[in-house]
Amino acid sequence: MRGGSQHREMAVDCPGELGSRTLPVRRSAQLERIRQHQEDLRRRREEEGRQLDLNTSIRLRKLSQNPQVGIDNPTFLQDSNAAQQPPLGSQQAQTLLELEELVLSLKQVQGCLSDPQSQSDVDLVLSLLHKADFQSALRIHNAVATISKVECLIQSSLNKEGLELQSLLSDTHVQALLLAHDSVAEREMQLEAASPPGEMLTQWAGETVKIVRIEKARDIPLGATVRNDMDSVVISRVVRGGAAERSGLLSVGDEILEINGVEIRGKDVNQVFDILADMHGVLTFVLIPSTEGKPPPIKETVIHVKAHFDYDPSDDPYVPCRELGLSFQKGDILHIISQTDPNWWQAYRDGDEENQPLAGLVPGKSFQQQREAMKQTIEEDKEPEKSGKLWCNEDYDNEEILTYEEMALYHQPANRKRPIALIGPASCGQAELKQRLLNGQPERFAGAVPHTTRSRRDGELSARDYHFVSRQAFEAELAAGKLIESGEFEKNWYGTSSDSVRQVINTGKICLLCLHTQSLKILRSSDLKPYIIFIAPPSQERLRALLAKENKNPKPEELRVVIEKAREMERSCGHLFDAVIVNADRDEAYGELLRLIDKLDTEPQWVPCSWLR
Repeated sequence: MRGGSQHREMAVDCPGELGSRTLPVRRSAQLERIRQHQEDLRRRREEEGRQLDLNTSIRLRKLSQNPQVGIDNPTFLQDSNAAQQPPLGSQQAQTLLELEELVLSLKQVQGCLSDPQSQSDVDLVLSLLHKADFQSALRIHNAVATISKVECLIQSSLNKEGLELQSLLSDTHVQALLLAHDSVAEREMQLEAASPPGEMLTQWAGETVKIVRIEKARDIPLGATVRNDMDSVVISRVVRGGAAERSGLLSVGDEILEINGVEIRGKDVNQVFDILADMHGVLTFVLIPSTEGKPPPIKETVIHVKAHFDYDPSDDPYVPCRELGLSFQKGDILHIISQTDPNWWQAYRDGDEENQPLAGLVPGKSFQQQREAMKQTIEEDKEPEKSGKLWCNEDYDNEEILTYEEMALYHQPANRKRPIALIGPASCGQAELKQRLLNGQPERFAGAVPHTTRSRRDGELSARDYHFVSRQAFEAELAAGKLIESGEFEKNWYGTSSDSVRQVINTGKICLLCLHTQSLKILRSSDLKPYIIFIAPPSQERLRALLAKENKNPKPEELRVVIEKAREMERSCGHLFDAVIVNADRDEAYGELLRLIDKLDTEPQWVPCSWLR
């Protein structure tokens, strides 16, 4: 999708979108000076490679001074001069590296190569050899090699000067001095901040220009968004999972001057999108680093949340980059990997990590709560009876606005089964499904014994049929929040307590409950860790046919009430459901119910983090 003027950011590349296009190159004076300097360096190196006089090689210079010696060939020297050459130096001393000869040899090899990639590799090695740090390291290496050679020679020396030098170098004080020097030098070298691999800083016209190279495969997006700041194109976001984030070379706030020789300054974000649509391989960026500097790396903890609302970025006018917006539905599990931007988190949908190379943008919790509160207030202001009400965001408690719930994986213990709560409107079959489980597998399932204030009847046993309690005791349990559900019938109170559910769990059985939606809040706030399944009705015609088989003949209005009630339950409590079963066929619904219950024993499930604290 192309960015419109209302969006502040644009993803610089989207897989499978537009192909690359050839665009006219327009350079600024500063970029032209940089390119001219690079061209001068290239020509100078080529000229150096063509100058094959004697002075370009130490070995050739030695030959010109002593022509009768001939060309050194180590293979023949070993045989012909074995009796003349002392083995001490050749066996133990390290060879002194001759930089000029190495550079000349590489240039000669490069001239014989036809593969552009190989030539580029040789260029990389040559640039390394010309770096001041490498040449300093080489001088140190040669100095150490010289000392090693001297040590080898004086060990076999019998003259007075050699023995005196050997004694001096072996002295304890000299060794301690060298050790102290090496320790100080090591600390100083550690303090030097080296540029990251693939990054080079250059000063031009008093301004620091950063040149970075990033390897980008065809199937891995760059993973960065850009925005326009006057004529500048500035990196506004680095997205997890892309080549930019993996390289660590692009920072938020960097201004892009050019990419692979194409000038970027002066272009809008849509033109940048076109330029980078199908680029891959090594991308060379010329950047002006952000004035804010690169922030220190922060190791963010991944959090897992359950979405309590539906989100479609194509309908969101506030999403900063629509191409990177991540759509999701109520009940989806999202893995939040970055909250650097508190308004727009970066996330993956659970199960889509393999098919989603880049993290997507989702609204942050506080941001979503604020705009939902605004939306609700504006909608209420449109009502006639509230036309005179002032707009005020404080009318809503943000915690009551459903956004996300932090989750964690939980595997139920073998001896402590999670209770199963079946929820649904009347005539949807949840009571029948519960009874079928109790009758079919009584050794596995059991129901909680309810409490009641009525008197015990003949044949009833306390703690088997009911817990018979006084009205005062029942009200005390209700006030203490121990009753999951309760109601009055014919002036007697009935209810199910959390202790009754816990008694079933302690026997190792699975407790089955049929509850109203009003009971879910109390049930979920307990320590019982319930698994809540919503039994939804099928279509109105299918529901009529199912009830007809049970010798029921409901009126069309009654069927519409059932379906509308189910929709209302899903709207108000759908975020609390762990699973939904559409009861279009009694046997299929029973089989699906058993499958979900069996899965609790074999697979970990997402539960609220608050349950595990």
